[in-house]
Amino acid sequence: VGSSPGDTTLTPRREQPAAEGTAFISIQAFPALLDLPQDLEVTEVSCGSRHTAVVTRGGELYTWGWGKYGQLGHGDSSSSDQPRRVEYLVAEGLQAEEVVCGPWTTYVHVLESRGTRSPPPPPAAFGEEDTGELCSCASADGTSPGP
Repeated sequence: VGSSPGDTTLTPRREQPAAEGTAFISIQAFPALLDLPQDLEVTEVSCGSRHTAVVTRGGELYTWGWGKYGQLGHGDSSSSDQPRRVEYLVAEGLQAEEVVCGPWTTYVHVLESRGTRSPPPPPAAFGEEDTGELCSCASADGTSPGP
């Protein structure tokens, strides 16, 4: 079969199996429906280089994707193909209002959900600290979010 200039044949790329103990993270090149529980309404979405974060109407933060630098905010550097709620914010009585993902970081504007704090809580930030992208509210190792 002949081809002319400009003809393109798309061949699916075969992914290599993930190493044992490593989560496989698929690359989604096109928009897709979010796989979140039915009762959650998403108000904010942000995408980093290889991770995604959403804020729900109830102020919960869910993250997923590549987590090598702790940018998912789950206190470790694990990756996840499924959205996971960031439990740190819940435990601290904080609600996410806005989220912005950088290439290897996630920044969250938070509000106090119970009582009032004076002064208001600082933004939460988590992810790659070596590049100087994190503010002083991140932990020293860059893997745990928090004010």
